[in-house]
Amino acid sequence: MTVSDAELLDLARTAAGNAYAPYSGFPVGAALLLDDGRTVTGCNVENASYGLTVCAERTAAGRMIAEREEVDGDGCRPHIVAAAVVGLKASPCHPCGACHQVLGEFSCERVIVEGPSGVPVSIDFRDLLPHAFGPDSL
Repeated sequence: MTVSDAELLDLARTAAGNAYAPYSGFPVGAALLLDDGRTVTGCNVENASYGLTVCAERTAAGRMIAEREEVDGDGCRPHIVAAAVVGLKASPCHPCGACHQVLGEFSCERVIVEGPSGVPVSIDFRDLLPHAFGPDSL
């Protein structure tokens, strides 16, 4: 079953409803579409020590790794086909720099945000972070 961009945004919007954002009041959700067809969601989790706050995209990436059914011995990285991001109080809501770096670690192909009237806008990941430092840089 293929997940559409609109469906991926809906998953991210639902995840944003679970956000723990008592300090900023800015709930964000993310939904990752993986190359095996699975989807993984995450929401932002704030902390009174602001620097320890975790963004929705990084929460989803952590779940993607933690919930893998099989891990082969070679440290194989999952591949993100698309990452949808929804901010319940702002549209569009783009990933921050740290999240770009984490998404790039898993070869994210594109980011989907809400455009006018909630219409999905798909952006090629290389356009967002054209000179990314990643696994191939080592």
